[in-house]
Amino acid sequence: MFNLMRNLFGPLDKNSCNYFLMISVIFFISLLIFFISELIYLVKNFDKLNFKLISGGLIMLFNLFLAYFVNRLLYTMCNKSLS
Repeated sequence: MFNLMRNLFGPLDKNSCNYFLMISVIFFISLLIFFISELIYLVKNFDKLNFKLISGGLIMLFNLFLAYFVNRLLYTMCNKSLS
């Protein structure tokens, strides 16, 4: 019973920090893809732009950057605390 509790709720090793690294990479790639696609859309449809479209794109870029930064920060904290 004690082994089960230790396995389920015990501390994790340093390899578990790789979760934050993978999520950070995924968000960074998403950020780049969205930025490039948004830039292409803005160039192609320059005459049809409105404030709602531009602000929505900027909010999405900020959210992706924030998710990337938070996961990168968590990865750094996890690595430093378990070293």
